[in-house]
Amino acid sequence: MAAMNLSGSSAREWISKRRQTIQPWSQFISTSRFTKPTSVTVAGTRVVKNIEHFQSNYLFVFIILAIYCIMTSPMLIIFLGGIFGAFYWINVKNQSKRLKIGSYELTLVQQYGAVAVLSIPLFFLAGAGSAVFWVLGASFFFIMLHAVFYNPQDQLDDIQMEEVSFGSA
Repeated sequence: MAAMNLSGSSAREWISKRRQTIQPWSQFISTSRFTKPTSVTVAGTRVVKNIEHFQSNYLFVFIILAIYCIMTSPMLIIFLGGIFGAFYWINVKNQSKRLKIGSYELTLVQQYGAVAVLSIPLFFLAGAGSAVFWVLGASFFFIMLHAVFYNPQDQLDDIQMEEVSFGSA
């Protein structure tokens, strides 16, 4: 079983792409661009265009909300610190010798997996389930609010085209 390498080239490439596609925050929060959509169709078009254009900014909004949620939950901070401490301890201990249970030697990934599985009840005690749903709900709300009301410059939804016929009267 191959271990997943988070510092691999694909992860670096993805992060680099997110950095390159982040739009200027002054453009993202420009209040002069917020207008009420004229129809449901226009709102849907705005959502699609804005999510495509601002997806890195929206990811950043999600991360900020997640950090806020973690920082406002002391119990969650303590449990996360404990789990990351356990991961660090496992990493340090595996550099000198491997953990054996009987005659079976546990790999680093198996040890990390065991800590992760054993930490699930602690996360429920710390309220991680409600934190996850709060972050998802708040992110969806704020992202959709921005995506619906932010008017992309190339979209002229206030101009109505009328059919003109050139014929004899």
